[in-house]
Amino acid sequence: MEEKEFDTQDMSLDEETLFIVSQTFKALSDPTRLRILHLLLKGEHSVNEIAEKLSLLQSTVSHQLRLLKNARLVKFRREGTSIYYSHDDKHVIDLLKQTIDHARHT
Repeated sequence: MEEKEFDTQDMSLDEETLFIVSQTFKALSDPTRLRILHLLLKGEHSVNEIAEKLSLLQSTVSHQLRLLKNARLVKFRREGTSIYYSHDDKHVIDLLKQTIDHARHT
């Protein structure tokens, strides 16, 4: 399979883009946030479900989800009194899967 070449000619990095990219990587640098995102690849979950499945405190999950939401890596929807979280878009899935593949590459 042929890899696409990264074309730096078409991409200029302005300060805002640099800031957003660095904040995204910063958000992804925490193992707990990575575990949450990995779980959300399989579908949406409430804070309680995430806490239970990952054996985390609800307050920890809420804090980490707030950081992920601010970085536009997760989104939420409200259903009654419950809030359900999911990954924000396909880019998030692709980024996480590619990084996992890279880490497993020998």
